[in-house]
Amino acid sequence: MVFERHDLGVLWSYQFYPGEVAQALSPTDARSWLANPDSEGFLWLHLNLANNAALPWLKDIVPVPDAFIEALSSASRSTRIERDEDSLVGIVNDVSFDFRFEPTDTATMWLWADRRLLVTCRRQPLRTVDRLRGVVKAGETFRSSIDLLAHLMRDQADVLIDIVRKASEQVDDVEDQLLAGRLEAKRVRLGQWRRLLVRLQRLLAPEPGSLFRLLQHPPRWIPELDVLELRQSTEEFSVALRDIGALQERIKLLQEEIAAQVAESNNRSLFMLTVVTVLALPINMMAGLFGMNVGGVPFGEHRHGFAIVASVLVLATLLLAWLLLKNRDDR
Repeated sequence: MVFERHDLGVLWSYQFYPGEVAQALSPTDARSWLANPDSEGFLWLHLNLANNAALPWLKDIVPVPDAFIEALSSASRSTRIERDEDSLVGIVNDVSFDFRFEPTDTATMWLWADRRLLVTCRRQPLRTVDRLRGVVKAGETFRSSIDLLAHLMRDQADVLIDIVRKASEQVDDVEDQLLAGRLEAKRVRLGQWRRLLVRLQRLLAPEPGSLFRLLQHPPRWIPELDVLELRQSTEEFSVALRDIGALQERIKLLQEEIAAQVAESNNRSLFMLTVVTVLALPINMMAGLFGMNVGGVPFGEHRHGFAIVASVLVLATLLLAWLLLKNRDDR
């Protein structure tokens, strides 16, 4: 059973022992476990920062590092995990639990990890951390807090890959419509997907400098196996980000192709309008000339005057049409 204490802002708390299934703890039991320095294993606390009591409660039970407090109030939202003395402090951007392919459906999660504790905080429900919770409830075991953190990063990469897969399916539909010659393909929707992918790539991509420093000089309490797991999780994340970049380029090409077809259609319409205007020019000019009420109008008294004028107009119109079509074919 998971204890949800919204009055304290503690959404859940799990106690882990290597090779054993995690046990849910109440906030009171979590406080008691942390108060005992001889406690084995590690603890995962997940807090809701929308509750004003969450951070004071955390500060009351453990000495929270200043770097973590600064990260909570930092204006920077880029994903990064950095070493702070003997612990890790990070900012991880994630998609909302009810993600609807909108650029605003992203949020931030803050984390702090040491040998005995992994703290994650958020202000709104997030998909990745809820997915990790489901894995823990299903009985998967974890060696350490870093092993749990690496699994969180892999879950985030999986969520990102799932988003890319669903976006690719929708892009496939637009591409099929385009190949079928239907210009009702949603250019506006393509632009929205492209902006979404740019935002996801910018927010979710970990800062390479901070990760490089962490992986090269991890805290002493992190075993080599956990460092390897963290490195592999970042590599999987990089693959997902490369897929995002490739999908962006594909959307860009589709937008350019649609724009080219629209421009061609507009040029065709403009050409037809020009043809009609030019073909009507002889008739308009002749009507204007013969419509003047002055003396000396040609063929005014001629028996076949109308037939002669009409024949001239037809020949002039056909000549203009031939010249226009010839020039169009030459181009």
